[in-house]
Amino acid sequence: MTVQTRVKERAEEQSSAMTPEQQAMIRMVANDLHRLNQAVMKAVDAGVSVELVRSARHHGGEGNWGDLLIPVIVTQGRG
Repeated sequence: MTVQTRVKERAEEQSSAMTPEQQAMIRMVANDLHRLNQAVMKAVDAGVSVELVRSARHHGGEGNWGDLLIPVIVTQGRG
């Protein structure tokens, strides 16, 4: 089953009022999130549960911030 997350499309829709540099950074984040989502789906298909948890919040000094994530992995015993 293929799941479409629309990360790139949603990021582009939300970035219309941004500068070209900001748009480029958002595209980079969207591309990396797409790859992360693919990796999470592969890990789940391999038999582990993956939870992404905010580990910290990065502040840019001018009111901008971003959440930093860590994975929490749970395996189920087999046998």
